[in-house]
Order: sequence, then structure tokens, then C-alpha cells
Amino acid sequence: MSASSPDAGPLLLTLRIELRSSLADVDPVAWDALCPPGDPFSTHAFLSALEDSGAVSPRAGWRARHLLAWQGETLVGAVPLYEKDHSYGEYIFDFGWAQACAAARVPYYPKLVAAIPFTPATGGRLLVGAHPQAPLLEDALVQALLAAREQLGCHSLHLLFVRRPVHERLSGARGLIGRTTMQFHWENAGPDGAPYADEEAWLATFRSKVRKETRRERRRPAERGAEVVVLEGAEIDASAWAALRHFYLDTVHKRGGEAYLPAAFFRLAAERLQHLSLAVMARRDGAWVAGSLCFHRGGELFGRYWGCRPGDEGLHFELCYHRPISLCIERGWRRFEAGAQGMHKLRRGLLPAPTYSLHALRHPGLAAAVAEAVAEERAAVLEQVAGLRRHGPHHRADPDEGALPEMDALQGVCDE
Repeated sequence: MSASSPDAGPLLLTLRIELRSSLADVDPVAWDALCPPGDPFSTHAFLSALEDSGAVSPRAGWRARHLLAWQGETLVGAVPLYEKDHSYGEYIFDFGWAQACAAARVPYYPKLVAAIPFTPATGGRLLVGAHPQAPLLEDALVQALLAAREQLGCHSLHLLFVRRPVHERLSGARGLIGRTTMQFHWENAGPDGAPYADEEAWLATFRSKVRKETRRERRRPAERGAEVVVLEGAEIDASAWAALRHFYLDTVHKRGGEAYLPAAFFRLAAERLQHLSLAVMARRDGAWVAGSLCFHRGGELFGRYWGCRPGDEGLHFELCYHRPISLCIERGWRRFEAGAQGMHKLRRGLLPAPTYSLHALRHPGLAAAVAEAVAEERAAVLEQVAGLRRHGPHHRADPDEGALPEMDALQGVCDE
């Protein structure tokens, strides 16, 4: 892994760095010009909706410290940045690190987190747009983040769900420890590497047993008298947004979790996030009975929130996986991330994929222990990714159509 370029220092000297406690007075056009084209969550609209709804606030333990880098009067770099005194809503779990610090009476909080709150999706964290010196500018932003960590008296810095090239280039640079975890993603690339021509071409890659199960799952909504529709933008009307909010709360309560998003977020989403929003909804007798809220931008789709009325849990696979994948094929979109966790996604064609984060810990003993632990974790994760891919739903060179022990064990996983 390459170290940070020494040329980043002189570039940093030409930048004016500042921290902002809100995006309210940041020009949305200037901010969005720095965002990756396939990332809906790093946009000014999404982040400001979290702030303005109160989902992100000092009271919630998310204190905005957005880092801005200026060359003259031009915004050339930015980082969605938060100071926190807890680790909830991040999905890259460091609770064990914090507990070890508590046991050793070493402070772990507050910490700085470059992330999208409550959103386990790969995307931009070091936002530099199409700057001609993008790698050097990213290095300069890292230096500025480390300086901000010291300035604010924080004990660690975390960049969560970064893209792979950023992870590979910056791991080991300036004390950054690279960590590898795992999710399940779908890529629009057939056996020859080209996008799937249609849904049948996609299903043709499945083993016959799994293909039959998939067709059976896709018939389930009709068998239950439910109509599945895809709504985008203004098509997601007030009744659909209200239903999505209800479904979100129902799922949170079923899992015993915390409802991070207040009602105000859904109201603001209806006003500000139409251009990013897509909902896969099911209705029966004119009433919404289940729904999945997704966000999309630049040919990438991200599934985020799902829920249903009691008794309609069986619609989960169609609304959360099958229909979004079908939609990506239809529109030629490149990829689909369906969120955190969920081993049952494997049988629906979402394959294990590494996810990446970067961590800089002030305490040298903790940094050394974490570096050793994440190296072992990375080896285990990559081994798991390879093993799960071998037992995925797709054809292998071995024509044997026998049992898939790992996948058959998942058949009883409930519809979340």
C-alpha cells in the first residue's frame, strides 16, 4: 500500500481549511460538484435533510464538523464530518475498541467520523470532484482531518465505507489503518463482463434449483393479491411517503432497534429528495401493504428501508432484491447495494463484496492492537468472501447440480 505523497504538504499550504457546524450556509451547487456521480448520499440535499430534520444534531450525538477546503474563493474539497461520543448509526462496528479503551482507562470518545449518518453505503468521503490533482488533494484533506482531530480534542478519526481505490492508496499513510468488512452487492456484469441484456439473461446464470425458487418468489405478490409498482420522484405521493415512514418504524420496532430518522426527515425527503428517491411498493385493495425505499444516482441504486403490514413479510424478497435488480437490468444501471447484513441475500444473486474503512487512532498502543486485529480480520473476511462466492447461486465450472449446504441452511431465514 502506498504512503501519502510528500507533495501533499505544499498543496495543503495553498488551501484554506475551515470546519462548519452545518451545511445551511454551504452552496449546494459547489458542494455537489465535488460528489462522485454515483453517490446519492454525499449530496448536499441528503445531508442537509438529515440536519434539518434533527436526525443529525448535537442532541442525537452527531455534531457536524464538515471540513471545507478552498483555493481562493473556489471550494475544491470537502468531507462530510461529524464529532461523536458514541458509535451508533455507523455500521462499521468499533464497540470492541471502545470497550477495550474503557477497560484500560484510555479515552476513546469523542471521535471524528467521515461518513453518511445511518447509511452503510459505499461512497465519497474525501470529496474532490474532477480536480486535476485529485490524489494530492485527497492527501491534503487527510492531513487537514488529522489536524482537526487534534484541534477538537478527539481521540480517533474514522472514514467509513470508502471506495476501494481510496482505501488501497491511503491504507498505511499517515497512520491510517485500513479495515475490510463485508456486504452483499449486485453488479450488472454477466459472464462475459457485459451488462445483462434482459432479466432472462440474468436468471440464466443461476443454477436450475435456485432459478426455480426465484421464479416462485417472484410470483408470490400476485398469489397474495398484491400489485407491485415502482414509483420515482413526484410519483411517490404523500400517501406513499406516509406508508414508507410507517413501514420504517415497524421494521425498527421488530428488530428492537432505534428509529434514527424522525417524521421530519420523511417530510423533507418528499420535498427535497425526489430526484434521488425510488420506492418499490406493494398495494392490495388500494392500500399500501409493503414498501422498500431506495436512492439512486448516476447508474447506482441503494436499498435502504423496508417494511410491511403484518402478514405480508413474504413480499420482502420481491421488493428489496428481485425488483430492484430487474430495474437495474432494464435501465442499464451498474450496481445495486442492498444495505448491511443479510446472508439470505446470497440466494437472491447479491454476492459477497469487501467494504472498506480507514482509521487513525491517537493512542499508540490501541493503534498497534487494532492494526494487528484488522489484519487478521481482513484475511478471514476475504476467505469468507471467496467461500461464499463458490457456493453462490450461479453456475460453476463443475456442472454438478447437487445440494448447496451453505445456501440450503439459509432457506429458513425469515423475511426481514
